[in-house]
Amino acid sequence: METRVNLFGSPVVAKALGHYGATAPVLINESALPAATQNLVMLRASQINGDGYATDVHAKNAASAGETATRLNLVAAWRESTVFTDAERAALELTEQGTRIADGAGGVTDEAWADAAQHYDHDQLAALVAFIALINATNRFAVITRQRGGGHEPAPAA
Repeated sequence: METRVNLFGSPVVAKALGHYGATAPVLINESALPAATQNLVMLRASQINGDGYATDVHAKNAASAGETATRLNLVAAWRESTVFTDAERAALELTEQGTRIADGAGGVTDEAWADAAQHYDHDQLAALVAFIALINATNRFAVITRQRGGGHEPAPAA
């Protein structure tokens, strides 16, 4: 399976993606959402969307940042595991419902939102929504163009 198109080969698309890509570092570095939660959200949405490239990137980056292999291996089965906090569970539920909007009538349930709101303040909830939306858009770029996973090497820890 070959990559279908290099999006950065189009000057207009490359310019747009440059602006789009500039939002992630702001969220990652400046939001009050815990880094572990950020990583779990990006990994889980990528798994659901079948994005091998992003699943590879986010799993390896999380491991490089100190996430345990046990937690990374259980992200896809978080409901059946004991290694996630209640706050992380709420974020993962919101991520799943926000990623599977087309599968559920009405989108994200009030219960999922209320659960997340018990664990995160306004700024963290806003960041969580932004992370879910951004990773889903990123996953679509990769899946549509057939970006493949397996070759990512995380940057050395600073």
